[in-house]
Amino acid sequence: MLKRSTGGGKCAYRIAMQSEETRSRILVVDDDRLLCNFLQKFLSGEGYGVTCANEGREMRRALADQPFDLVILDLTFSSGDDGITLARGLRAQYDFPVIVLSGKSTTIDKVVCLELGADDYITKPFEPRELLARVRSVLRRAVRRIEPAANGEAEVAPMCFAGWRLDPTCYQLKSPEGEAVRLTSQEFQVLTALVQRRGRILSREQILEIVANRNWTPYDRSIDVLIGKIRRKLNDSAREMQFIKTIRGIGYMFAPPEGH
Repeated sequence: MLKRSTGGGKCAYRIAMQSEETRSRILVVDDDRLLCNFLQKFLSGEGYGVTCANEGREMRRALADQPFDLVILDLTFSSGDDGITLARGLRAQYDFPVIVLSGKSTTIDKVVCLELGADDYITKPFEPRELLARVRSVLRRAVRRIEPAANGEAEVAPMCFAGWRLDPTCYQLKSPEGEAVRLTSQEFQVLTALVQRRGRILSREQILEIVANRNWTPYDRSIDVLIGKIRRKLNDSAREMQFIKTIRGIGYMFAPPEGH
């Protein structure tokens, strides 16, 4: 194990030595040192390169030193920036997936994390194998976003509406001006599900069935939150051309104006 210290023998963060079998690099940010040590040993044993940081400054230092494929971030810290602030900063600067750890399990906490663009939410305490399954799932989605045509998979044709271009092959949404609009993996799944079924009313339950998987279990309120975020990114409002229509008491329908 390679140790880097800031003086006095204190380790600012710890980098697990990576072998040839290492699949991805993970940054664990949590002020619980025992948990960090455990996750480092556990995830390293599964072939991942793991770095641990105990607060925001160490996290930023680690990010400046090497690239990462995934960040596992706690929401509560005894000093320095809180997890919400750190998550907001990560989303503003980086495009890798983020898994949030929290001792809170209320709906509002999960909604806040969705608003921040977290890719998954795990409540403490958790089973290590469940965390591993979620890590693998989130990383698979990230790889598909970057390398969608790997292993000979057929490419899916882009979908266009009102000058917008939604490309499932490269996980990309472009505005009529040609600018890339960043979507989280959940936002992209929901928007794709709606656009592919344009003109059809989808209940919240149907959307849940389409976009849910074993490691991401959305719920009714999370779908509403995601729809709201997608609308803002599409500049979708009732005063202008509304793409996603709310069907009161039922769900949503993607119905761009005729000719678009």
